[in-house]
Amino acid sequence: MDRKAWLQKAKRIVVKVGSAVITTEDGLSRLVIDNLAAEISRFNRQGYDMVLVSSGAIACGRKKLGIPRRDFTLSEKQALAATGQAGLIEAYEEAFSQYGQHVAQILLTRQDLEDRKRYLLARNTLLTLLRWRVLPIINENDTVAVEEIQFGDNDLLAALTVGLVGADLLICLSDIDALYEHDPREVPEAKPLREVTKIDERIEAMAGQKPGRFGRGGMVSKIRAAKIVTSFGVPMIIAPGREPLILERIFAGEEIGTFFFPEGKGLSSRKFWLAYHPRPEGAIVIDAGAVKALKAHKSLLPAGIKEIRGVFDRGSCVECVTEDGQRVAVGLCNYNSEDLKKIAGCHTREIPARLGFSGQDEVIHRDNLVLLEEETA
Repeated sequence: MDRKAWLQKAKRIVVKVGSAVITTEDGLSRLVIDNLAAEISRFNRQGYDMVLVSSGAIACGRKKLGIPRRDFTLSEKQALAATGQAGLIEAYEEAFSQYGQHVAQILLTRQDLEDRKRYLLARNTLLTLLRWRVLPIINENDTVAVEEIQFGDNDLLAALTVGLVGADLLICLSDIDALYEHDPREVPEAKPLREVTKIDERIEAMAGQKPGRFGRGGMVSKIRAAKIVTSFGVPMIIAPGREPLILERIFAGEEIGTFFFPEGKGLSSRKFWLAYHPRPEGAIVIDAGAVKALKAHKSLLPAGIKEIRGVFDRGSCVECVTEDGQRVAVGLCNYNSEDLKKIAGCHTREIPARLGFSGQDEVIHRDNLVLLEEETA
């Protein structure tokens, strides 16, 4: 399908707006927020399901307290976020109320999405809001998110939100209007790419390393977000967030921004969660035969296991690795690490004798396993 066909197919849309778009040196840009509210409200009335992922709490808090820009400690960032989040959501609520659009604030940490039960609770809440025609406004819960559970930037949060709500399109509104062959801040004559069909090393090299003007992201994080959503079978657009009527122009077919086409057929919602959310608690070293079986989309059986690494419980997320350390897959294990050590390398008929109970034939069932190559398939 071409760009126009993908846009016509999109009915549930995640819009991500960065700090550099909605904030200035003088604080929040009410003009940008009002324009965004008008467009999103109009799309909502037309029957689209809209979700907004917005940065800006830390920048808003810094301006509110009159603190100059500098490098902040984690606790200082958390305090700034706590100060600024109320002002940020208040600005959105005022802007959207002009158009009769109700909004809801959703603050997430990575831990909320790693735990399957909490993930499903968040998903159900968001789907209920969409059913009620209430606009979810999502941000990272910076106030409580320690470094180990931070998303790192809202581009990643937006990409994971696509899987969370089953969106058809991700639009990243940025202060940079597209992906360029070179960083336009360093090479002013650099040309923009209007379409990307495959994210390879050449595309990744174009992103550079500089973060955004106010945020933690930058083009590198947007490329990472694009890799995630395109693996889910969803397109993504990077577009200029300060341009008037930007959403209308995108859906009118204007060649604006950079359009990333989906790669492959994508992952199921459950396998998307497995691939990108839980952190592996251990590793299972498997032989060549097991690797071949997994790549043929079969379950992992005890016979192909060479070694167990780490301590984990039944139902934990673990990774499957080759004997030379290559990561092959991740999945939910049907055994804890101690029981798994007892049956490693044995035939399934030997499981009862080894454990003293019948157990399950599959160590990891194929429905609870995702090949890492599928992330970009």
